[in-house]
Amino acid sequence: MGREILLLIDALAREKNVDKEIVFGALELALASAAKKKFTEDVDVRASVDRVTGEFSFFRRWEVVKNEEIEVPSRQYKLHEAQEEDAEAQVGEFIEEPLEGMEVGRIGAQTAKQVIVQKIRDAEREQILNDFLARNEHLVTGVIKRMERGSAIVESGRLETMLPRDQMIPKENLRLGDRVRAYVWKVDRQARGPHLILSRTAPEFIAKLFELEVPEIEEGLLEIKGAARDPGSRAKIAVHSKDARIDPIGTCVGMRGSRVQAVTAELAQERVDIILWNSDPAQFVINALAPAEVSSIVVDEEKHSMDIVVDEENLAQAIGRNGQNVRLASELTGWELNLMTEVDAKKKSEEETSQTRTEFMEKLDVDEEVAEILVQEGFATLEEVAYVPLTEMLEIEAFDEATVNELRSRARNALLTQAIASEEKVEHDIEDLLKVEGMDNDTARLLASKGIATQEDLADYATDDLVELTDMDAERAKVLIMAARAPWFAETNA
Repeated sequence: MGREILLLIDALAREKNVDKEIVFGALELALASAAKKKFTEDVDVRASVDRVTGEFSFFRRWEVVKNEEIEVPSRQYKLHEAQEEDAEAQVGEFIEEPLEGMEVGRIGAQTAKQVIVQKIRDAEREQILNDFLARNEHLVTGVIKRMERGSAIVESGRLETMLPRDQMIPKENLRLGDRVRAYVWKVDRQARGPHLILSRTAPEFIAKLFELEVPEIEEGLLEIKGAARDPGSRAKIAVHSKDARIDPIGTCVGMRGSRVQAVTAELAQERVDIILWNSDPAQFVINALAPAEVSSIVVDEEKHSMDIVVDEENLAQAIGRNGQNVRLASELTGWELNLMTEVDAKKKSEEETSQTRTEFMEKLDVDEEVAEILVQEGFATLEEVAYVPLTEMLEIEAFDEATVNELRSRARNALLTQAIASEEKVEHDIEDLLKVEGMDNDTARLLASKGIATQEDLADYATDDLVELTDMDAERAKVLIMAARAPWFAETNA
């Protein structure tokens, strides 16, 4: 019997291309499961198969737990009782007792067989998946084997994958037997079905398709810097040439458009704009908005946005149908893009200039003429007036050295006043937070900066939300929240 078991395990391991130890483990779990059914109470049984003889052994076991934590006496042992039998016994270890003459029986053997088959199937599927991942491939080409709740199960050789409904190109009618190609979107080892999840809508899919069609990309002469898609309708990809002799756009388009047409055919005729990447963000945005022509751009590094001025007749083209062109350009470049006409840009500029002029008049205590001169010379903030190099301000013809020094002094005083007022506001804002037991000044300031200004605000937060907002240690967040909620419980008890 034992030798037959060893031969069976060896044959299974070879046939399914899985490690023999996995088969042994599956058999032991199955035998233990069958043996447990011999008992009327909830017990823990361990089965062991001798790797040399193939003989079975069964053991009943109890886990060692702390004295006060015992919940299932039939499977657990109190620590002090375990140490009476073995002085070195520790929590988490097991005390075992051999089960003599244990036979699993016909029903038990059938159960064991079913468990083994399932475990082997899981191990085989895991091995196939690992083999695929080891090849570092990003595309899967296969045939739709079946449909499950709108999602397609795609078979590629021995690999079974899933293409979810929301990852299919809109209006694409995929049916049983269709051959499809998709991008490996993610690996979900918790899924009951296929672990490999595919996508035909991911921006990475179009990039990988171009890699297939354009040898220069695989050779490293061209690089796809980014992609943005409105699946099934329109896409933009940014390309960069590492060789000055190669035209990146022409190379991707191909002879008579052959390369780009092959990609669009795979994407249900999705229109593809090939954009020349540029290290200068403003020029990259101009390229991304093509074919619309841009008149001027104002870059706001702090807000990571750009105000883009276009002619009235170019505005609709720049925006695109339902905002598609500007949205894809924004996704591709990573910048927030604000499109406007020259009239709108002029109006916005005048409003900003008026606000700056008013601020200078109020904060520097100067008349409109002096404030206007500062604005005309390009000063936009009090910080610039206070700390721009003295030599630059002395170049302003309308100001003598005494005026310049006075303006700089007033600007610094105004900034100091603002800082003090801001500090006082923070101190006032955190006054209530500091009443929370365990709260310190730095933490209170951090919370206030995130919009949590009172004890009541803090009490309303869940631990996970507070950790995400502040990067605070989870245990400390929990303690502070519970301390902030203390008045709630006091009112209830009262």
